[in-house]
Amino acid sequence: MLNRIDLRGSLDDPRDLLPRAQLDVSAAVEQIRPVVEAVREHGFSAIHDATLRFDQVDLSRLRVPPAVIAAAAETLDPDVRAALLEAISRARRVHADQKRTDVTTQVVPGGTVTERWVPVGRVGLYVPGGLAVLASTVVMNVVPAQEAGVTSLVVASPPQQSNDGLPDPTILGACALLGVTEVYAVGGAQAIAMLGYGSTGADDADACAPVDMITGPGNIWVTAAKRLLQGRVGIDAEAGPTEIAVLADETASPAHVAADLISQAEHDPMAASVLVTDSVALADAVDAQLATQVGATKHESRVRESLGGRQSGIVLVDDLEQGLRVVDAYAAEHLEIQTRGARDLAMRVRNAGAIFVGAYSPVSLGDYAAGSNHVLPTAGCARHSSGLSVQSFLRGIHVIDYDEAALRDAAPHVIALANAEDLPAHGQAVTARFAS
Repeated sequence: MLNRIDLRGSLDDPRDLLPRAQLDVSAAVEQIRPVVEAVREHGFSAIHDATLRFDQVDLSRLRVPPAVIAAAAETLDPDVRAALLEAISRARRVHADQKRTDVTTQVVPGGTVTERWVPVGRVGLYVPGGLAVLASTVVMNVVPAQEAGVTSLVVASPPQQSNDGLPDPTILGACALLGVTEVYAVGGAQAIAMLGYGSTGADDADACAPVDMITGPGNIWVTAAKRLLQGRVGIDAEAGPTEIAVLADETASPAHVAADLISQAEHDPMAASVLVTDSVALADAVDAQLATQVGATKHESRVRESLGGRQSGIVLVDDLEQGLRVVDAYAAEHLEIQTRGARDLAMRVRNAGAIFVGAYSPVSLGDYAAGSNHVLPTAGCARHSSGLSVQSFLRGIHVIDYDEAALRDAAPHVIALANAEDLPAHGQAVTARFAS
């Protein structure tokens, strides 16, 4: 089922040889631009029209009544409620340890620089509701924002025909458990535009004020809209299709590896599932397991399309050292290490969104209950970007505080550099303070 790429004996840079989903976000930007511009110019009426067109829901109001959100928590399945509460608790423990503290450095006597960490004022959190309704994404977005000290949080999630035009009830229940009371039944590019520009509503109480930052995953139209709004607002990332890479040797369980590849493939037909191994025997055994397990999975058609696509495959390498170079080049959103000495290898990885060590740390654990965050960089962006965290919602502001003597001491250096850059007024701004 999985394509094979044989890199044994190759010394070439593997980046262009590895499987990867292809997305043309630039083309999607031009297709979605009219929707975004319409929301900017016309607010509620444009959101209403786009929602009717894309979601087949006739919105009478944008905002979900707080009483409906509160009621959703009470109607959650008891097991789901308990799982959400545990996921929230574990995520809080991890994210609370990420908090930054202000630091003051005395550069010279009478001269200090303080770095203050200030939370973003208002954040819009997008929660998808398409092929999978991701209540866990509410937890992963809201918890780090709250731990960072963000005081104004708004969630947007697509209206569901099956829920009378409201977002999925489990998503609403998760919002209630987290204390989020501002929720809008708006999805897709129109939701991103509403968050970025703000929007009128059916009345004043239904209006949405603009946010400073937008986070959360979504389809290519959501990604394109985030690209359009970037600069006006901050964004977490341009999320592509989800992906897993598994670095495994002959000690790995073929059944475990196959199950993990399938678990990622069920997200989306464009999801990527990649096995990197130095064991042909393991590769053959994983293929045999897939032949058995895929037929028994609920979303068989979606999984088959994902595993059979150009973005998925088995990569054969000479040894684990080459395997390590390959997974670093791939920079997976999720990387599992199922080898001898798995933790030692994991600590040598430089490029991954999150790393899952050994046989008992599957990606599914991180999706829900490890305490880590599952909003992670995709499409190789883990080479330069991190997953969502408390830091995502904080801004470092330098506070410069020099007295007269400290400035006088620095003046010759400021003037020399200002003159070297042909910006003499910069130097004069200093000397003016000492003119008699």
